[in-house]
Amino acid sequence: MNGQKVSSFQMAVLLYVFLTGAAVIYVPGPLIGIAGAGAWISLLLSGAIGFIILMMLFYLSRRFPGRDYIDYSRALIGNVMTMLFGLAAISYLLPMQASIIEGVGLFMVSAMMRETPLYLFSSLVFLIAACTARAGIEIIARMFSLIMLVTTFFIIIVLVFALPEYQPEQLLPLSPKGMLPITYGAYFTFGLPFAEVTMFGMLLPFVAGDTSTKRLHLSLSLALAASILTLCAVTVCILMVFGQTAAFNPFVLYSVARLIEFQEIIQRIESVIGMSLILGSYMKATISLYLLSLYIAKLFRLKDNNTLIMPLALCGLLLGLVTYDSNTHWNNFLMEFYPLWIVLVIVAPLVLVTVVAMLRPAKR
Repeated sequence: MNGQKVSSFQMAVLLYVFLTGAAVIYVPGPLIGIAGAGAWISLLLSGAIGFIILMMLFYLSRRFPGRDYIDYSRALIGNVMTMLFGLAAISYLLPMQASIIEGVGLFMVSAMMRETPLYLFSSLVFLIAACTARAGIEIIARMFSLIMLVTTFFIIIVLVFALPEYQPEQLLPLSPKGMLPITYGAYFTFGLPFAEVTMFGMLLPFVAGDTSTKRLHLSLSLALAASILTLCAVTVCILMVFGQTAAFNPFVLYSVARLIEFQEIIQRIESVIGMSLILGSYMKATISLYLLSLYIAKLFRLKDNNTLIMPLALCGLLLGLVTYDSNTHWNNFLMEFYPLWIVLVIVAPLVLVTVVAMLRPAKR
């Protein structure tokens, strides 16, 4: 839309930050509470299913070059079914971007600035995310390539400086209660973040036309692999520091950073993780808002998605303020409802469209 194009590397950056930006902060604690020391195995299992979803998108993009997921769906299952599935997907995408930014606000008021109203943080992040989304996917990709390097560097610095706190014996036993907790952990991490790969079916047509299909597929596969490895590394390091008690801390990577102290030279390094959380959530919220506006524009055949971005940001802000009133409420939403919701309204339609594409030719 609007003739904007990005390179395969930039699309890979968008996929990496979309999957990792907020998950690296929010996922490890609840995941350890579910799967214990086997949390990293859960990530590998759910990440493998994420690769299957990515392969489906690759197949559809080869079948319909230059077209997006809405186009695939209309060609294969018709406009009525596409509209029904599309409305169900919107019911997920709108609360998703609200939950991302409300997570930032809840972190700020619970960990850093306790006397500041929640709506102040949420409004500011929503405004910046909306302005960035209106700038278009080219600007988003250029900005986020640099921000990704900064946030990744901060996370690596924290994990390296935390080496004296590591206790490798806390990584065992892997699964004292059998495979059921690990399986449930895989279900949780599939919903957040790996099932979200599905939504990149809307962005693949933005890759520059002179980019080879093989190069694009390799770049996105490496981005997904990097996301899996990043989440596994952070989860293992957190386990070595806190063990099973990590489950009781909603922002456990921030707590790891608070332990770091190197003589009197390096102290209070948790501020850099606070910055990484804000930047990561901002990047994911921006991409989510852009995807939501694009999805609605394509579904209802609108010519420009930019006019939708500000109203959708306002709706997301109001929805977040009336939905999440505490960290406990927000965490329960992520663990219990979020994974099932995305599987039913986002992943299941993609599977149906892919199966139909394999069984019969597309409608022209």
